[in-house]
Amino acid sequence: MVQLNDIKPKTKFKTAKRVGRGGKRGKTSGRGHKGQHQHGGHGIRPEMRDLIKKLPKLRGFGNNRSRTVNDSRIKYLPVALGALNSAFSDGDNVTLQALYEKGLVEKRNGKIKPAKILSTGEITKKLTVSGVKISKSAKEAIEKAGGTVTE
Repeated sequence: MVQLNDIKPKTKFKTAKRVGRGGKRGKTSGRGHKGQHQHGGHGIRPEMRDLIKKLPKLRGFGNNRSRTVNDSRIKYLPVALGALNSAFSDGDNVTLQALYEKGLVEKRNGKIKPAKILSTGEITKKLTVSGVKISKSAKEAIEKAGGTVTE
């Protein structure tokens, strides 16, 4: 039969070692000598907080505030002339919808993102470009190949 005086806990009751009250850890109690580390209650402030206070541009916006905050700015997807040359055949009409159907631009939130044709690559086909932003040099290259451009 088990009696109350036979009951013992499974694990031993352990207290944290109290430092700095005489005994084996006396004098500086493992805290070195002078300086802000020796006293309890306060040490070094978190470094990141100081950095953020010194640099107000890190408070809430990224590196370039205009790039992250200006929602009204239209961001165009770049489309190369070489991509147009390989995707379209001679005499085709290049519009934003046609660019989406060929897989050169993508949709975001149900809308086709605006695109701009840039003059990277060669073009040999006569294309009719309309309703798409186009760079000056790309426009010249398309017209040189015999195509027409209307923005």
